[in-house]
Amino acid sequence: MRAKIVTALAALLSLIAAANAVGTPPAASGLWQATDEETGQPTGWFLIRDHDGVYDGIIAKMFLRPGQDPNVTCVRCRDDRQNKPWLGLEIIRGMRQQGLKYEDGSILDPRDGNVYSAMMTLSPDGQTLVVRGYLGISLFGRDQYWTRLPVSAYNELDPAINPKPAAPARKSQAAPKPESSARH
Repeated sequence: MRAKIVTALAALLSLIAAANAVGTPPAASGLWQATDEETGQPTGWFLIRDHDGVYDGIIAKMFLRPGQDPNVTCVRCRDDRQNKPWLGLEIIRGMRQQGLKYEDGSILDPRDGNVYSAMMTLSPDGQTLVVRGYLGISLFGRDQYWTRLPVSAYNELDPAINPKPAAPARKSQAAPKPESSARH
């Protein structure tokens, strides 16, 4: 009888935990990939972070075309990001979450140094992020569709910007051999 009560209580607690998890909307924090609309090839990876309810995003990985400078800097930026390397550059600032929407932020286009108002919308399954930069009102803007990358993709990031470095492989140490008790 006691075992049945414990089992029923455990099942009830599992249902409550599952119901609470379902009610929590996914968050935009994580690693995202943008792709070229024409070719479908990746153009960049972006790492979005939550800082006490304010979200920002950096360029986490660049996919360069042949001949492109891997050490490109934001020479056209007109704020504190001027002359900073693109890799690790904070391009999204000040996003505040409202359910699946993130608003009141800005996004930088490092190619021309322009900063636009921005908003993001997360799909209900948390796997697609629509990033919209605009001038004035959101009607005058452009959407980019980013896809969430698996946690394993963090292993491909430059160690300087990877917030989840892989645990170093541990060397297994063989147990020391016991000294022989035989005397010569």
